[in-house]
This record gives sequence, C-alpha cells and structure tokens, in this order.
Amino acid sequence: MQSRTPPGANPFVEHLGVQPLVVSHGHAEIKLAVRHEHLNGLGVAHGGVVMTLLDVVMAVAAKSADPDQMGMVTVEIKTTFMRPAKGDLHALGWCDHFSTTMAFCRGELRDSQGRLLAQSMGTFKRMRSFNRRRASGAD
Repeated sequence: MQSRTPPGANPFVEHLGVQPLVVSHGHAEIKLAVRHEHLNGLGVAHGGVVMTLLDVVMAVAAKSADPDQMGMVTVEIKTTFMRPAKGDLHALGWCDHFSTTMAFCRGELRDSQGRLLAQSMGTFKRMRSFNRRRASGAD
C-alpha cells in the first residue's frame, strides 16, 4: 500500500492551519491564526490546540538538529498554561540536547503582543518513517 502523505508532511497540522516560519539547526517557529473551530467553551484556544502547537514546534526543532533528518515521536511532554490563548499564536521551539536516540526540547507559545501564554518541555525519540520500515521489512 502506498502512502498518500509526502515524507515530512503532517495532515493533522495542515488541517489546523499551522504555518511554518523558521526552521534552522535546533530551532523552529510556527504560527496559527486561531479560528472558531480551535476554541473551547470559554471562547479561547482549546488546550489541545496549545499543546499541539508546542509539540509540533519542538519536534520540528529536534528534526532540524538531526543530521539524518529522521522523524521525531513524542515520548513525553509537560506543558504549563499561563494565560488564555487567542488571536494569532506564535510557537517557538529549541532542541537543547540531541543524542543518538533522543532529543530534549523546550517550547514557548506567545500571542501577537509577545506575551508568554504557555511553555513546554518534551522528549522525542528518533524514528525512521513507518513507510521506510515497511519497505525494508522491519515491521
């Protein structure tokens, strides 16, 4: 079976409307203009949207630090919510340490005024893509 997803693409992130801004060695930035479907019952960005942005920006930062550009799978993530998230959101991520199997990252979510809304720390495991694993018979 052939995948319809190009390597590196993330259909869920594309569905949310996340836009990449910066990807460099160990650093990434993305943005999201919060829409009605991103809101919770209180009229602010759902916590799952906030955590998704932080998870994605840290994983992209980790992948940008990987000389083999392998996929990153979240092992654990801790997020602290500080302010309600609304409007245009800017997520920044850094890979602080990279080993042969893991990446240790941190992320921030800021609003259009630069206020810190949430912060995260995450651990990511390097993974070959599942499509490559199937092709090599490594299931």
